[in-house]
Amino acid sequence: MARSTPKTRRTKKLRYEDITVVDRSLLKRAVGAAALGNAMEWFDFGVYAYIADTIAEVFFPPTVSPGVRLIGTFGAFTAAFLMRPLGGLVFGPLGDRIGRQKVLAVTMIMMAIGTLCIGLIPSYSSIGVWSPVLLVVARMVQGFSTGGEYGGATTFIAEYSPDKRRGFMGSWLEFGTLSGYVLGASVVTGMKAWVPHETLLDWGWRVPFLVAGPLGIIGLYMRLKLEETPAFQKHAEEAEKRGRSGEPFWKMFTDYWPALLICVGLVLVFNVTDYMLLSYMPTYLSEQLHLDATHGLLLIIVVMVVMMLIILVGGRITDKVGRKPVMMAGCLGFLALSWPLMLLVHDGGLVLTFLGLMGLGLLLLCFEVSMPAALPALFPTAIRYGALSIAFNISVSLFGGTTPLVMQALISSTGHDFWPAWYLMAAGAIGAVAVYFSRETANKPLWGSGPAVATEEEARELVRESKS
Repeated sequence: MARSTPKTRRTKKLRYEDITVVDRSLLKRAVGAAALGNAMEWFDFGVYAYIADTIAEVFFPPTVSPGVRLIGTFGAFTAAFLMRPLGGLVFGPLGDRIGRQKVLAVTMIMMAIGTLCIGLIPSYSSIGVWSPVLLVVARMVQGFSTGGEYGGATTFIAEYSPDKRRGFMGSWLEFGTLSGYVLGASVVTGMKAWVPHETLLDWGWRVPFLVAGPLGIIGLYMRLKLEETPAFQKHAEEAEKRGRSGEPFWKMFTDYWPALLICVGLVLVFNVTDYMLLSYMPTYLSEQLHLDATHGLLLIIVVMVVMMLIILVGGRITDKVGRKPVMMAGCLGFLALSWPLMLLVHDGGLVLTFLGLMGLGLLLLCFEVSMPAALPALFPTAIRYGALSIAFNISVSLFGGTTPLVMQALISSTGHDFWPAWYLMAAGAIGAVAVYFSRETANKPLWGSGPAVATEEEARELVRESKS
């Protein structure tokens, strides 16, 4: 497979009008709105993952074993990912035609509705089999909307950011991810610690899902107040002059297939490691290692808080040293260290278990700080939202989102507790190949766009340099 490279390079001298000077206030609003949407999405995923044992009791019959009920719960979790490629196919190309901002507003409200509906579904004891059926339907609505969320949010931030700060700005998106996870985990941990189990089963579990309504309204308001990205505005103006609305949909598969494959590989390692640590580990700690559920959740929360303290610094580092070295370090780290770190998690006491989880979290940070800037740069402006959404969601659906279900099924069927280590090692190996074939994009304009800078002085300096 050939390396993914832009088909044309700038050879003419730069003019001032070729350069985008980013409005700082608009940039802050864009980053805030995108990060809030991501936080809301992952608040839901965090709540669902951390309260999975309770959901298993509420939505599935008591006559089956706890292991089977848990597999059913993670099966409903996975159902959302079956809809994500369809959502990407719909929202991605739509975002390339009508604009990023409009589509992101739609995905926000759909996500809020899907999450709110979960909190309103009657239990299995009330309506029988319709309870898990409705749970799956609500999860599919969430999955469909999420199909346009991450690709749109990363595209939005990348197209608003100055070239030299794209890694730092993109890291705010994953800061939102971790914030949502921490909030979801904290709510569930507090409820499990202080709410009686019977109350939790009766109505308490609904509270975190019902919170999605107000959060969705706030996020929708913020996104409706945003302006379209400068890159898309310029692309739309040029397309209008040519009398064309954009690239034909099918061209992304015929002309940009190397970039699509690279994207699938990068997303695979990013999401397998992400869902393994942040979604599956709480269940692994309680079900396989019989660690107190509250203690296990607290360990994951502390790991995520530490990651939040580091992530913005990591984004700046990728702007300095590049995305590829950081991503490759993460891939090789998972390949070499997954087994010893899982040994610490599995066989150590509370302190060693935390150190093992923290090691996995630091390796995951290599992707958290680099992917939001690296993935949008794989594609030109005309197809960026669509190509990224499709490749991202196909990879997440096949590999990332299925991680909790696959892990629980493998462990239950074989009795072997170290499947997570093998899975992480395989993901690291595949990711390393994808990183090798990718190109370095740090401090460079996005494919299909002119340079983007933070100040007028930077723009004038670029013009002077191009003439020398």
